[in-house]
Amino acid sequence: MPQLDSHRGYPRPLLVRDTWTSLNGPWDFAIDFDGEVEHPRRIAWSSVIQVPFSPETTASGIGDTGLFRACWYRRDVAIPSGDGQRLLLHFGAVDHRATVWVNGSLVARHEGGYTPFTCDVTTIVGDDSRCEIIVRAEDDPADLEKPRGKQDWQPLPHSIWYPRSTGIWQTVWMERVPATRIERLRWTPNLERWEIGCSVWATCARRANLTLRVRLAAGDVLLADDIYSVTGTDTHRRIALSDPGIDDSRNELLWSPARPQLIDAELTLIDEDGTAIDQVRSYTALRSVAVDGNRFILNGRPCPLRLVLDQGYWPGSGITAPDDEALKRDVELAKAMGFNGVRKHQKIEDPRYLFWADRLGLMVWTEMPSAYRFTTDTIHRTTREWIDVLQRDESHPCVIAWVPFNESWGVPNLPNSAAERHYVRGLYHLTKTLDPTRPVVGNDGWESVATDIIGIHDYDADPARIARRYHADELLPRLFRRERPGGRTLVLEGGKRHIQQPLMLTEFGGISCSPESGEWGYVRVASAQELRDRYRTLLETVHGLQVFAGFCYTQFADTYQEANGLLLADRTPKFPMAEIFAATSGLTAPTVDPDPVGSSPRQLPPTDQDESVT
Repeated sequence: MPQLDSHRGYPRPLLVRDTWTSLNGPWDFAIDFDGEVEHPRRIAWSSVIQVPFSPETTASGIGDTGLFRACWYRRDVAIPSGDGQRLLLHFGAVDHRATVWVNGSLVARHEGGYTPFTCDVTTIVGDDSRCEIIVRAEDDPADLEKPRGKQDWQPLPHSIWYPRSTGIWQTVWMERVPATRIERLRWTPNLERWEIGCSVWATCARRANLTLRVRLAAGDVLLADDIYSVTGTDTHRRIALSDPGIDDSRNELLWSPARPQLIDAELTLIDEDGTAIDQVRSYTALRSVAVDGNRFILNGRPCPLRLVLDQGYWPGSGITAPDDEALKRDVELAKAMGFNGVRKHQKIEDPRYLFWADRLGLMVWTEMPSAYRFTTDTIHRTTREWIDVLQRDESHPCVIAWVPFNESWGVPNLPNSAAERHYVRGLYHLTKTLDPTRPVVGNDGWESVATDIIGIHDYDADPARIARRYHADELLPRLFRRERPGGRTLVLEGGKRHIQQPLMLTEFGGISCSPESGEWGYVRVASAQELRDRYRTLLETVHGLQVFAGFCYTQFADTYQEANGLLLADRTPKFPMAEIFAATSGLTAPTVDPDPVGSSPRQLPPTDQDESVT
């Protein structure tokens, strides 16, 4: 098992080595409000921050929500021992542009606030036992051309935008690795052929006659133990599994939310004399996702999607979970509320969340955080970061769909701009090129140009109107021609083709029930009992609409001023979990523990406003 620290488990769960050193904890810290300082020698270290929490959060020990352009980190660390090995310094995510020095030498520049990067610092530290790491994080709060998601550009959070998150916000760690090593993995299950595609990229010193051993096991059952010749820096093989033939036996090996069967993997690079040079542990799963006609297909069978919109913020710690247990708890809570998946909204989540979703059985839509201006710089930055996201998360079984755009954010003139439509098509086809195994939702919400699933955002507060709008003769031609949920047309071109595609109600509800005044929501109710009744009626209506391949309810938990969650921000349910489960799933009894973390509903006082629709 990977070594654990007090904050979380091994940060990269799909490529695990046993020995690593977490650098989370106290770092020297300084804010450069104007972003004018570019070299560490000019910094006056004024405070201490707790990494990996953003300086805007109270968990960081800083809690500065001002409009600053850059901040600095410094830490003196003990160097892990390991003769003849390389020393790697890893960053899970730094928002937005990072510059890294080790012992005064520049070792890395990286742009992209949601993706990881690594520095090889072996030659810099030499034989020293300690080293000094300094990080500059530049994050212009007024920059609307970078992928920023829900991070506000105004001094105070407004509407559906939240406080900014600057700097280091995921784990920093060091590890010793061999010079010849496994650098990257990709797993590609193929249910039709009953096989697992395995791609391995190695960083190789000049060595001949290397071999790669791959062992796959499901529990105590060994599925494969193969050895391949390594002829270059990358090796691609298809590992055929023994097909049991009988459906019951086949189903036992398939991954699904009801039965999240994982396949453990061990990969070893072996020298010509039989010596193991490098060994990593990973996992994969046998499962398939697709769309067929008007339905989403999981493992060859229709699977109605019951998703919940999840912003991925926590009180006090912002976009960083308080600890690994909090990530696990969120997965458990989503399942306990009757959902079989989440749409991670405007955030690329920590890989540890995806690990728990893989392990516990929760499907995930991965959505790219939006930029808010359409410029050449936006295109370049978003595309580069999106490619890195796909590479980081493509092997997680829980990820079942990619969402490059949401509600035409960043492409505001989509109906009238050919360039913006080409941009949406371009990212759709790029995503399909890099990963042809998953559906791509080109622009969730409306104004579809190129997509595999048509997402509809409709916050109508009246379930009867919802029922009439989506339950009528000749619905689809009328819906695409005339109806405009959210005030936007659903498709911009190719209407006949879209009729054959799945439709999903991918945002609806948004019912606000909060003890705090001034909170924001699409619909406001006065009590927890009214919230329960409205949710039950609304979900009963949506379950009865056969036109939809699934739904995504807004939202999982209250997030800052947006108080339309089924849970309060601290994850306390607003009404009993068993009743949430019954309404969400359409079942009368939960198939999982409805109260996995001992939560109980909190009494909510009446609000001073009965209802408002925004």
